[in-house]
Amino acid sequence: MERGVISRRALAPGLRAASQEPGASARRLMGDGTMREFRTPQSRCRFGIARREITPPVGIYHRMWGAAAHDRSDGVHRPLTATAVALRPLAGDELQLIVAVDHCLLFPREMEQLRERVCHASGVSPDDLLVVFSHTHAAGLMEERRADQPGGDLIAPYLQDLAAGIAAAIADAVNSVQPATITYGTGRCSLAAHRDFFDEESRQFVCGFNPDGPTDDAVIVARVTDSDSNTVATIVNYACHPTTLAWQNRLISPDFVGAMRETVETATGRPCVFLQGASGDLGPRVGFVGDPAIADANGRQLGYAALSALEELPPPETKLTYAGPVVSGATIGTWEFRPLSETERKDASLWRRDSFTVDLSYRPGLSTADETRAELERWSASEQQARTAGDEQSAADARAMVERCRRKLTRLDGLPPGDAFPYPVTTLRIGGTVWLAVEGEPYNLLQRELRSRFPGVPIIVMELTNGSRIGYLPTAETYGTGIYQESIALLERGCLETLIEHLRKRLAAIGSTSTSLHQDATET
Repeated sequence: MERGVISRRALAPGLRAASQEPGASARRLMGDGTMREFRTPQSRCRFGIARREITPPVGIYHRMWGAAAHDRSDGVHRPLTATAVALRPLAGDELQLIVAVDHCLLFPREMEQLRERVCHASGVSPDDLLVVFSHTHAAGLMEERRADQPGGDLIAPYLQDLAAGIAAAIADAVNSVQPATITYGTGRCSLAAHRDFFDEESRQFVCGFNPDGPTDDAVIVARVTDSDSNTVATIVNYACHPTTLAWQNRLISPDFVGAMRETVETATGRPCVFLQGASGDLGPRVGFVGDPAIADANGRQLGYAALSALEELPPPETKLTYAGPVVSGATIGTWEFRPLSETERKDASLWRRDSFTVDLSYRPGLSTADETRAELERWSASEQQARTAGDEQSAADARAMVERCRRKLTRLDGLPPGDAFPYPVTTLRIGGTVWLAVEGEPYNLLQRELRSRFPGVPIIVMELTNGSRIGYLPTAETYGTGIYQESIALLERGCLETLIEHLRKRLAAIGSTSTSLHQDATET
């Protein structure tokens, strides 16, 4: 069996589909095996959307990168936004809120504080709220414990404003809820590339473009339409670290996500929601630069791919059906769009939400908070010694390691006690589609494996949901390489594969007597 790939096993039917493409159409065959229908996955629900600008003030603490020489932001490349999506079943009061925020992430203390403030101001239940991040690395590092840093005094009041803006967007989204049809499709975009690269010269793994590594070019798109078939919003789900802009950049920016949204919104006239997929090992092939024009080019590349996939979508609540032959210069087989049957409309309205935890073991020999503080002090001393000696390169390297220790200490302080981390997962099934929300930064294997096991079912994977207490979830084969993602991982080897297997069983169990999800039974 190929390393990093789990064998597929046949189970009782769960999710049902009939194509190898993620989100591709279900098919019905004639008696002779010829395809007769081509049905695109759709969801029927109630949908609302609202947006607020959340750009921090210029001059706020901005040092996201350890290698950065600056502390404060100098300006704004593109504004940051928070977009609230409210989902409800066609019948019933259940509510799922997804708020897409243009930030890298929030650490546990700030994440908990934000959710408490938002829920208090909006009146929504914490159980109904999922905050997801675009993961831009150019928005600034919003940690209140950095108040003593240049521009750090602006962080606390900004986070209060952020919560107020999100709460207002939620209220507007909930008030705008209306019956809607969500139609899904799949495009392709080569923006994302593998980023675990072995540097032969220095004999170490580095985080950078690896032309030979596995990639995932799938772009899951969704068009939301109202009862009059007018477009309300679009959704783009893609896995790629927004790390075009790195330590050289001094501007607040959503990275490539901003230009992607602008490209799609200019064409559709409606808001576009970006949902970051499982991208722990993926990033733009051209990245780690300081030029905003490159971020915009990356964004347009993804935006054009998303628009291409959106153009392919059929009218809402229809299926492409074989209509019969027409005699012409040749005998033509004609197809036409016909309405979904009542059974198909009912199937598209199915609603089920599940929230649960998966126990994943902590890494053996994990550093304690005291050990990490001691390491931080050693690197701080090394930085000062290097500066005194005039060795600016060694001082910069030591300063970067100080930053790495500070972030590790923050994560350790936020971990639940015990031998295992209760990893939170939310699955939302609407019709034949699954929205999957996970914490942290799983390697891309997670979404590739789940989509391959449930072919034809659009699985929208959202990472960094409600924060990232445990950081990365690398593949088992990545452990021992010393690459950054593995070196800071807090969970033991094999946890990603354990999570995938658990999710596979969970998704296989989702279903009803009329419609179910089906996994591929092929052995690998």
